[in-house]
Amino acid sequence: MTNIGRTPMFYFMEPAPERKRDSGVVLHERAAEDLRFIRSTMERAASFTAVPGLGGMLMGVTAAAAAVLAARQATESGWLAVWAIELVLAVAIGAVAMRLKARRLRLPLAGEVSRRFALSFGAPLATGAILSAMLYRHGAVELLPAVWLSSYGASVVAGGTMSVLPVPLMGAGFIVLGALAATLPAWGDVWMAAGFGGLQIAAGIWIVRRHGG
Repeated sequence: MTNIGRTPMFYFMEPAPERKRDSGVVLHERAAEDLRFIRSTMERAASFTAVPGLGGMLMGVTAAAAAVLAARQATESGWLAVWAIELVLAVAIGAVAMRLKARRLRLPLAGEVSRRFALSFGAPLATGAILSAMLYRHGAVELLPAVWLSSYGASVVAGGTMSVLPVPLMGAGFIVLGALAATLPAWGDVWMAAGFGGLQIAAGIWIVRRHGG
């Protein structure tokens, strides 16, 4: 009688090691999933802040010089050659400046935000390149500044939605200048100097002062 009454009590007082181990595994997996979710959310919410202010200023200076030089060309081929050289130079300056800023501030260039920025920035540029080739083929070279300014502005606005405020604002300014260039194409080099020169320098100064160079 006594043994029968004690057996259930000892049975329920015995630890359940298998149940504890299972619970620990579940908690560990849940914690790992929570960390992955938090990391993913923070990465999606982050801004792409590796936009180089100093590099943008330097790009603006070279673009202003290119506008002056292009305006003095007597042929369309000479004019296009000047801006083609400036394009290569600007891309090189921007790439190097972005990498240097990211390295100095320890900012990632290979994360989700960076990929989204590159995709958003590149798509309107590709469209602008197609339109430029079409206009050149049909002899409408005077309309190229409008296409270049507006497509670059669309790229900056699209990419700037994941960056700091001066970036999309600069893009909007480029779109306005693109509309002016389409209305007054004879002043193409003036609008190019105002956009790729003036706007780039102004935005670069703002980024240097407020967003780490």
